Amino acid sequence: MFHQEGNKIILGMLTFAIIASILADIFILNNYIKYSIIGACMVLLFLVLQFFRNPKRDFSLDQNVLLSPVDGKVVVIEEVFEKEYFNEKRLQISVFMSPINVHVTRYPTAGEVVFSKYHPGKFLVAWHPKSSEENERTTVVVKSPSFGEILHRQIAGALARRIVNYAQEGDQVTQSSDSGFIKFGSRVDVFLPLGTEIDVTLNQTVKGGITVLASK
Repeated sequence: MFHQEGNKIILGMLTFAIIASILADIFILNNYIKYSIIGACMVLLFLVLQFFRNPKRDFSLDQNVLLSPVDGKVVVIEEVFEKEYFNEKRLQISVFMSPINVHVTRYPTAGEVVFSKYHPGKFLVAWHPKSSEENERTTVVVKSPSFGEILHRQIAGALARRIVNYAQEGDQVTQSSDSGFIKFGSRVDVFLPLGTEIDVTLNQTVKGGITVLASK
C-alpha cells in the first residue's frame, strides 16, 4: 500500500523508468552500459516506492498515552522554552526520519485541532540546532481530554522539499490518523506538559501510531 501523496511521483518515476529502459535497450549497444542504466532506473523506482509506502498497522488507541507521530529514531528528549504557541517551558521529544522510514505523520492523540500553521523557511539538515526555527515547518496543536494541548511540528530537512499538513483548526481528529506527510526526510518535534511521564529513551527506534512516547 502506498500513500496518496506519492501517486504523482510514483507514476512519473514509473514512466521515466520504462521509457529510459526501452531507449537504452534500443539505442545502446554496449551491454554493460545498457544494463547499468536499466538497473539504475529500477533502483530509483524501488527507492521511490519504498519512501511512499504506507503499511497497514493495527493501532491500539488509548487516550491515556501519547503515541509517536512518525517512524524514526528519538534524537532529543529535553526541557525547552516553546515560544511559538505556549510561550512557556515544555518537554520536547524529537524523532528523526531517514529517507528509508515511513513518512506519514500521525496524530499522537485524539481531540480538537486548536492551532495549525505553515511556516516557509530554509532546508538545513534536520539535526541542525536552528532547524526547528528556521526550516520550512508546520505546527499543529491538538487539545486532548487527557493531556491538554499537545503540539507536534513537522520540520523539513536538507532533502525534504514539501511538507503536507492536513490539520485544520476546529477538526476533531482520531489518534493515529493521518496528520500529514513530509516528502524526503526530516523530523517531527512533540511538545508535552512538564511532568509528563516519558516512555522512550534517546536513540530508541519508534513507529508512528504504535510506540508510546508518554503516558499519564
